[in-house]
Amino acid sequence: MNEYGLTTNIVIFIIAAAIIAFFGVKMTKVARQLAHDTRMGEALMGAVFIGGSTSLSGITASVTAASQGHADLAVSNSLGGIAAQTLFLAIADMFYRKANLEHAAASAENLIMSAFLIILLAIPLAAFAFPDIAILSIHPASFISICAYIFGVYVLSKTHQMPMWFPKHTRETKLEKKSSKRINHSLIGILWGQFFIYSLIVGVSGWVLGNTSIVIAADTGLSEGIIGGVFTAVSTSLPELVIAVSAVKMGALTLAVGDIIGGNTFDTLFIAASDIAYREGPIYNSISNNEIFWLALTILMTGVLLTGLIHRERHGIANIGLESFLVIILYVSGLSMLIYQQLR
Repeated sequence: MNEYGLTTNIVIFIIAAAIIAFFGVKMTKVARQLAHDTRMGEALMGAVFIGGSTSLSGITASVTAASQGHADLAVSNSLGGIAAQTLFLAIADMFYRKANLEHAAASAENLIMSAFLIILLAIPLAAFAFPDIAILSIHPASFISICAYIFGVYVLSKTHQMPMWFPKHTRETKLEKKSSKRINHSLIGILWGQFFIYSLIVGVSGWVLGNTSIVIAADTGLSEGIIGGVFTAVSTSLPELVIAVSAVKMGALTLAVGDIIGGNTFDTLFIAASDIAYREGPIYNSISNNEIFWLALTILMTGVLLTGLIHRERHGIANIGLESFLVIILYVSGLSMLIYQQLR
């Protein structure tokens, strides 16, 4: 992408983002049908498969940036993506007018993943205090993050099979319908094929976004923390926004929340993957205070979201719930502080 000018790279960036958004809608429809036909459940499908697949563009962008020595861009893309996707859940809440989305889509699985997200965010925060520790130029925290994510998926699966906590059902609670149809393995095979094709397209588009972002950062003079935390993070997170809004409109509320929270938990692995791709030592030793601020902001936003999932307010400010309103305020305030710091 270095061979092209700034204007060309911006055009390519926009086209790649549009492709991600377009195929995100297709993934929603296929994923919901898979969740019902395989009896996997919307929360597990959204958290693991949709969250992981729609994050392919983001992890590709982070690894691409890290492999070329751009530590700030790689890490800020991960953390900025988590913040943006949490904001997207508040936006999706606006499209469900019957009640607060976090009230209607209550599930034990979403609570478990929210708690694990805070755990996964705390691991790199601890690593920033000891950035020089390395095994083959990789920080031990990266290995711990990967193991913690795998364990979290295991706990999520067990929670879906044998939940020990149930939300109180109200008339606003949107229950996930259980499929009673006989499993059609041929149809499921076709659906999985479509799902992985869409995932591949999203991943390639993310690789393009990662490369164009590096050029845009260099040519505009903006810091990699701003480019990665805002432009790349928001663009590679577009599938989550599209899927969340589409799922809400289709009535798949648990899928919508699971998509966002699951995507966020998977996005924490961007830092671990970037650490492995970054060959100049542990990536935790090469980032700025902007990334630490992004990390603190994502933990704060996730804590607010988890509180909202537990409290389950029926109606709030502008009918989006107090937690959604606070998430919007936190994101806008945090972004404003980073931009102000950049312009000083």
